[in-house]
Amino acid sequence: MAILVHGHRGARARLPENTIPGFEYAIDAGVDAIELDVAVTRDDVLVLSHDPVLAFGAIRGVTLRELRAEKAGVSIPTLDEVLELAPRGSFEFNIEAKIFAEQPEYTPSPEKFARLALDSIQAHRLESRCVLLSFDFRILHAMKAIAPEIRLSALYEGGSEDFVSVARRGGARIVSPEKSLVTFEKVGAAHEAGLQVVVWTANTRAEWDALISAGVDAIVTDDPGALIGYLKKSGED
Repeated sequence: MAILVHGHRGARARLPENTIPGFEYAIDAGVDAIELDVAVTRDDVLVLSHDPVLAFGAIRGVTLRELRAEKAGVSIPTLDEVLELAPRGSFEFNIEAKIFAEQPEYTPSPEKFARLALDSIQAHRLESRCVLLSFDFRILHAMKAIAPEIRLSALYEGGSEDFVSVARRGGARIVSPEKSLVTFEKVGAAHEAGLQVVVWTANTRAEWDALISAGVDAIVTDDPGALIGYLKKSGED
């Protein structure tokens, strides 16, 4: 089985994360998917940022115009601008919604967040190429309610829960665990349940080898070009 390569926030080992140049680098390297983090401005524009709070304050507290003024010299793309990269290949977009149940002031409601994301996806006619992922399963359920055709991925980073249970809680057909949680047995059980296992974030050959042996479907990495080269050399592409 070929293992897919997902560029974490583009190719953050090579270029600034969540930027157009970083995504272009990953695309040119041949990734199967680019992973990106999405926050929401005060005027309800989806923008790329791993952190909901930057040096000047919460992204949700400023408009897109104010955000770009605050970040002069640093380009923060919108989700629409990233989706415009679609004609460059057949890669997919893994869109992580940065939403936090314990900090509702940082985002709109899960329902509104899901609608904003869906509007962008539909505007670019990329329903078949986009996956919505989150640690906050409220938004996964919100998306499933309005657009069951959008694939969902349940992010998971702690505890001993099996992957099948995690995916079921999220209403997802993809489970995305942190690499240290992965075992051959957990991956096998997920596959028996018809789930895909997409693991984050592995950057060394030892980590890649362990995940290959576990039988995962895809690996998220900061250096997608290096992983693609390693898989080709190993005959796993």
